[in-house]
Amino acid sequence: MSIRDRIRDFRRVPAGELQPNPRNWRTHPAEQQDALAALLDEVGYAGALLARETAEGALQLIDGHLRAELTPDQIVPVLVLDVTAEEADKLLAFYDPLAAMAGRDDERARQLAAAVETSSSALQELLQTLRGGQDNDGAAQLPPANSQQPPQEYVPTFQLVVQCADEPQQRKLFERLSAEGLSCRVLTM
Repeated sequence: MSIRDRIRDFRRVPAGELQPNPRNWRTHPAEQQDALAALLDEVGYAGALLARETAEGALQLIDGHLRAELTPDQIVPVLVLDVTAEEADKLLAFYDPLAAMAGRDDERARQLAAAVETSSSALQELLQTLRGGQDNDGAAQLPPANSQQPPQEYVPTFQLVVQCADEPQQRKLFERLSAEGLSCRVLTM
């Protein structure tokens, strides 16, 4: 099987000059924005954004919308792909869901979390998922490897997922339900 290399160019451009893709379906809740901003602050850019060149010569994002939004004045690394608008749609549709299909090695996750240090509370919350807290989908994870606590009996929880039209509606509903004393979590799927 021969797989095409669709990377045409590598450029460094101001993030504010990148056009957002009008078909981008991902939203970015405040927790994700805070965590990414903290990681960019602590480490910096460690991966290129993906874009395609439009007929007008502009660069239109395929992946990296939040990084571009958070750092509009920053010169950012961009892989310019030789893809059509239709192929860009395929990448938009499948890029993140494919990454989300990856499995999890709980022991290695715990070891990695033990080796990482951060002063950011947003990143510490993400580390908790590696240590054995709750996964992004709310599923309970295994207790930490060094835990001396016996396994606890399964206790069912009752949850409700509400689909919102957009992030502002999601935030408003989250704030309202939280103010009513309900334990809420923001999910973006």
